[in-house]
Amino acid sequence: MLDLRWIRSNPEDFDRALARRNADPASSTILALDEKRRAAQTAFQEVQSRRKELSKAIGQAKGKGEDAAGLMAEVEGLKDKVSASEADEKAAADEIDALLAGFPNILADDVPDGADESANVELRRHGEPRTFEFEPQDHVAIGEALGGMDFERASKLSGSRFVVMQGEVARLHRALAQFMLDLHTSEFGYLETNPPVLVRDAALFGTGQLPKFAEDSFQTTDGFWLTATSEITMTNLVAGEILGEGDLPKRFTAHTQCFRSEAGSAGRDTRGMIRQHQFEKVELVSITMPDASTDEHERMTACAEEVLKRLDLPYRVMVLASGDTGFGARKTYDIEVWLPGQEAYRETSSCSNMGDFQARRMNARYRPFEGKGTAFVHTLNGSGLAVGRTLIAVLENYQQVDGSVIVPEVLRPYMGGKEKIGAV
Repeated sequence: MLDLRWIRSNPEDFDRALARRNADPASSTILALDEKRRAAQTAFQEVQSRRKELSKAIGQAKGKGEDAAGLMAEVEGLKDKVSASEADEKAAADEIDALLAGFPNILADDVPDGADESANVELRRHGEPRTFEFEPQDHVAIGEALGGMDFERASKLSGSRFVVMQGEVARLHRALAQFMLDLHTSEFGYLETNPPVLVRDAALFGTGQLPKFAEDSFQTTDGFWLTATSEITMTNLVAGEILGEGDLPKRFTAHTQCFRSEAGSAGRDTRGMIRQHQFEKVELVSITMPDASTDEHERMTACAEEVLKRLDLPYRVMVLASGDTGFGARKTYDIEVWLPGQEAYRETSSCSNMGDFQARRMNARYRPFEGKGTAFVHTLNGSGLAVGRTLIAVLENYQQVDGSVIVPEVLRPYMGGKEKIGAV
């Protein structure tokens, strides 16, 4: 959520920031409502002040034995004005809050301008795509040949965009998640967390999924939401809290099931595991001081990259253009791994600096060592990594001509020492 005081002082900058998001200017609308709210607030204060004056006068009149009926009648008449001005202020404040909740975050100055993903800018690459002496298969063909992926039975159980994994493929998937967690906790200082996957409205509002993106999530009949990422739960761990400066940074990681309705993605990535309703991620979340979030963003991205480096998978890092950056992010790096089956780089992690956007929605603050008062923290999140998409990359990049798949060296301790998995 944006700072109304900043909009009030910088209306032209606000409209320019919206234009970078391909959104219409809105400063005149929000400032008109703000003026209406402040006028109602002034009216309320004036009426309240008059009531106090009258109450004092009534007490004085009675003390002198004078008739106070007229004064009491005026007080009675002010009740409706108090209620009306209070209602006007609340209505304007609610409308302002609703508008503010729908505005995207202000982009960092160095985010490249562009309408969509075609304007994203490549920052760096690591590793070279493997040259195959045979026609490489995609993960669906590999997984089915290994007896480890069953999309047909999953469809009978749940419909499209689901898979049943079994045997060594399921074990490899589990090994990837364990390896990621061990790396992030033992080497990078993230605190392993096991959060709920069912949350209430306030949690999704705090991280920006509500109200704008309700259709992207699944909701139960009793009002819980299934989380699309553990960013939601781990970031909300500090909701409503005042942290000490010495408590920061806080770094959390979790491996959870994730659920997305994939609204608006009809016809996209319908084959295989690229875009599913149920999937798993190892997520990274950081809570930092405002002046530390830019460096933390680079650090988090490097932590996510290290997973692919240890797996010896080729990848590239992209900085997202203004039109492709998510609603709550100031700046986002996408890490895209090479998939031979698609002959394309595909996202396996997005690492975003959210600034104080989520903290304002959650009222998450810190108290500095020096000075008075509190300030909003900055929050960051990133996949470290998406487990299913990383599994796809391992299967496709390590496939052999006989249909077997080499197990990356760092995963072998999690696979009972196995160096290769073969067809059943």
